[in-house]
Amino acid sequence: MRALFCAICCFLLGFNIATSQNSPDCRTAIPVCADMPINSATDGSGDIDDFDPMVITQSGCLEKGSVASANIENNTSWYVFRAGTDGQIGFDIEALPASGTIVTSELDFALYGPFDQTTGQNFCSLVGNGSAQPIRCNYEVNDTNFTGIGVNPIDGRVGAPFVVGSQNTYDEYIDVIAGEVYYLFINNYNTNFNGDPEPFQLTFTGSSVDADQNTALDCTLRDEFLGLDIIACEGDPDIVLSALNSPAGPNIANITWELDADDDGTYETVLATGAGQTEWTVTSPNSGRYRVTIETTFATVITDDILITFYATPVPGDIDIVVLDDLVNSDQTDPYNVEFVPVGNGNYEYSLNGGDFQTDPIFLDVPPGLNSVVINDVNGCGTSEPIDFLVVGYPKFFTPNGDSFHDFWNVQGVDQLDNPRIFIFDRFGKLLKEFPTNTAGWDGTFNGRDMPSSDYWFRLDYDRDDNGVVVARSVRRHFSLVR
Repeated sequence: MRALFCAICCFLLGFNIATSQNSPDCRTAIPVCADMPINSATDGSGDIDDFDPMVITQSGCLEKGSVASANIENNTSWYVFRAGTDGQIGFDIEALPASGTIVTSELDFALYGPFDQTTGQNFCSLVGNGSAQPIRCNYEVNDTNFTGIGVNPIDGRVGAPFVVGSQNTYDEYIDVIAGEVYYLFINNYNTNFNGDPEPFQLTFTGSSVDADQNTALDCTLRDEFLGLDIIACEGDPDIVLSALNSPAGPNIANITWELDADDDGTYETVLATGAGQTEWTVTSPNSGRYRVTIETTFATVITDDILITFYATPVPGDIDIVVLDDLVNSDQTDPYNVEFVPVGNGNYEYSLNGGDFQTDPIFLDVPPGLNSVVINDVNGCGTSEPIDFLVVGYPKFFTPNGDSFHDFWNVQGVDQLDNPRIFIFDRFGKLLKEFPTNTAGWDGTFNGRDMPSSDYWFRLDYDRDDNGVVVARSVRRHFSLVR
């Protein structure tokens, strides 16, 4: 469990503004609080495309520019906050002079949420693939140095839902519930960006902040200065963890990075130690819980940890296909049921025979014969090729009309059975056909004559191994001939 072991309040006394390191990536968003303004900057587009450039051309009011290869992400900064109380929250983003007294930033923003931290979802993937759209955003040209949600402090203009061409750079306040998590994306679209950081100040507002700025947002989230747990995909760019966002600020005497690879509570590896080890880079696919311990010049200790989990594109070996009910695996002959059981810690959804994806791994009424399943990693790390599997059973009808579809009736997957024998009867019990299992099946004739549309019966005799004992099985069911 994350903990903060020190009396660090003395670090903050007398300071009116907190200086924050910038994270240009969603997955390492900086946890923030409302108890003081935050100084930071937009500073490049980060190590990873937060918005899938092949999918996202627009996200709320944000959109691609005129350059076809460009994404909606430009020079960015990401923050995450958690509501501490029920109430109303807003914020001001003020562009500050980059050098001298000239403000060159053209800042815009998008706010995503609310997210429930107990779900274990990869919130940044939901943002990046368009599943989560911003609840507040602004992309207008700023006629003041301010943008945000709430009320513009310069001209008193009240925020309103975004409308292109409205020239209102403020959106509406949000009503929050304690525990909700929100991600704030701040972007600089200025075309004269020269690679230097474009500074701004972020200040939270709203009735909750007015009532108590220390509780409006959950300030304990800031103790998790490494950020929220990260779900990444194998092959993703490196993840850079920073100790500089801790409450110790620059007052660092020593830093130690450790790894608990199995996330079992034992940090078996010391990765680095020393006063200059302010960052640690995690490369794919090194999953595990990473911990940093900071000894301050005030003889206090601060620690934080973060779980980083890498997932890969699913392959056949990532699941076991368990046929719960068919002629081989149970006495159940109708319907047929299948379960897909993940091997390891995969988090998947499944599509059977080209149908919709579902997270429930059990599929009922699976058709007999050859089927296929496609596995999708719900964390956005890829989709498998179709994986074939066989369900041994019989079709409920066939249509012997010469169109090459359902022209023969047979037990599907019958070659998987031991010593199978198949007999066809009419509804009066007359034997019409006994055929070997290595044929296409019954074509709907008797002595060269087409049999009429009706219900027919079959008997399937076969042997089955039940716990080491060979048992003779006999299945009697009916099916329909349709012309």
